[in-house]
Amino acid sequence: MPNIQVLDQNTINKIAAGEVIERPASVVKELLENAIDAKATAVTVEIRDGGISFIRVTDNGCGISPDEISLAFLRHSTSKIRTAEDLLLVSSLGFRGEALSSIAAVSQVEVITRISGNLTGTRYQIEGGVQKNQEEIGAPEGTTFLVRNLFYNTPVRKKFLKTAMTEGAHVSDLVEKIALSHPEISIRFIQNNQNKLYTSGNHNLKDIIYTVYGREIAANLLTVQAEREAIAVKGFIGKPVIARSNRNFENYFINGRYIKSNIIGKAIEEAYRPFMMQHKYPFTMLYLEIEPELLDVNIHPTKMELRFQDGESVFRAVRESVTEALMHKELIPQVEPGTEKRRQEDCGTLKQKEKKRLPLPEPFEKQRMAQWKEEHAATRPREGVAEEAAGYLVRESSKTVPSTVPQAVPDTTSPHKQMNLFEERLLEPSSRSRHKLIGQLFDTYWLVEFNDQLYIIDQHAAHEKILYEKTMADLEVRRQTSQMVDPPIVLTLGGREAALLEKYRQIFRDLGFEIEPFGGREYAVRAVPDNLFSLAQRELLTELMDGLSEDMVPGNSSMIYEKVASMSCKAAVKGNHSMSFAEADQLIDQLLKLENPYACPHGRPTIISMSKYELEKKFKRIV
Repeated sequence: MPNIQVLDQNTINKIAAGEVIERPASVVKELLENAIDAKATAVTVEIRDGGISFIRVTDNGCGISPDEISLAFLRHSTSKIRTAEDLLLVSSLGFRGEALSSIAAVSQVEVITRISGNLTGTRYQIEGGVQKNQEEIGAPEGTTFLVRNLFYNTPVRKKFLKTAMTEGAHVSDLVEKIALSHPEISIRFIQNNQNKLYTSGNHNLKDIIYTVYGREIAANLLTVQAEREAIAVKGFIGKPVIARSNRNFENYFINGRYIKSNIIGKAIEEAYRPFMMQHKYPFTMLYLEIEPELLDVNIHPTKMELRFQDGESVFRAVRESVTEALMHKELIPQVEPGTEKRRQEDCGTLKQKEKKRLPLPEPFEKQRMAQWKEEHAATRPREGVAEEAAGYLVRESSKTVPSTVPQAVPDTTSPHKQMNLFEERLLEPSSRSRHKLIGQLFDTYWLVEFNDQLYIIDQHAAHEKILYEKTMADLEVRRQTSQMVDPPIVLTLGGREAALLEKYRQIFRDLGFEIEPFGGREYAVRAVPDNLFSLAQRELLTELMDGLSEDMVPGNSSMIYEKVASMSCKAAVKGNHSMSFAEADQLIDQLLKLENPYACPHGRPTIISMSKYELEKKFKRIV
């Protein structure tokens, strides 16, 4: 057996660096968080070659004292905590004392810093964990870190880096996340001498969302503001109409820290499930404030993960807050000709992100705001002026500042975009008397006129949702009644399916099923819930059992309820089925009574709308 010996300090530092510094984005994350902890109000991040050859982070924070600079690069040296007990109350973004030593161990680092009150600053150089130089120089107040040639002394790690474009994209994504988590700090990102992002630090989160994600998302936000027990949840969520095919747009922050959490992610998706199709994910920008003693932020070196003392309370608080925001808005998708094409163009613009985002000097900003209001006052609804003007300034700030003020570019967005929050809702009892039922289209869709909108109702999706909510409500209060099946339906179950059936026999009985052993692996279904009688076929009951064997979690009876309710939807009126006006009226009356009438159980919309404005544009009544 080889002899056991203690590793030298250089090797120890490189191993530690491997835990904290995975790629250039890791360096930027640590330095940006240090700048925020240093009370900076403005930070500039600059990278070249994806951050592999050059990273510069400049802030106007408190700076580092000359006699403490060398200490800052020692392992486990930190100004954030003093004892192990402090870990329970840590509120800063960085606290482990590993970041600077890890960065210096695998790169060439130069620091220029000056603290308030000192006439001169300090320049400090360290390479591969070895101090090279420290000298007094003139410098602005704050700190600048220059990190060159990442992994220059660990070529094995360097060859696992991706291309400069890919690494730069990781840095860009990270800077955007941190900018979104701190709207009070002005953050600029420069990549290969091009301005990629600039935030003003004016505390306005919507401005940053517009800058990062574009107009479509900024125009489809719902406000979240709630407090549950020791947890406060605030921010914005997207309407289901801007759903995405991956979870990349699910953003959430805890005490100002961008993190990933399965608990929060599941809570968000659980709240959206009645509003969204399967395999679609929402846009969220949620900020959670939780007492530090209820969190463990010390479970991972990169601090991207944390542990909750009471995960169930966090799950419940997030789910209820998101559900409440969704339930209080009329979420009927607006049909606009050409929307898909514009959406694809917007996505292309988001991917490129090649616009320069330079700030406007204050006189230009005020002058353009006044000019915009003057030119648009006669043509815009009063309620939307402030929001639209703010959006205009953000768009204009992405351009290079000219020596003269150009004419404002008219916004062609239709007026209903600004009026959505102030219009009456279709599905309100007070609006029912003014619905004008026009007729049925293609034996599937019903047309309703209300105010200046044309609403189109999918009779199958709407009836599905009505039956689903009725079934779920009946299940909750155990109002299910049985109807005998003669002759009984005989099912052949596998070992696991039979075990689950035995385990949850009482739940099935409460639902209205009567299922008895019939010898060997066979079971006889002698009664079913009365609302499923017309669907009582071997295939459907086998599907229910198969689903339970795949998805059932011991002790979770809600899975059975969901599957029974989904089966009841198969009894809904189908498309290509002629309905009378009286039946359509009754369908609308039933929709009014639902908690969420806007989507069927599978997430498809039950109603869409088209404005009179869009119709008149198509008929050239409006040019």
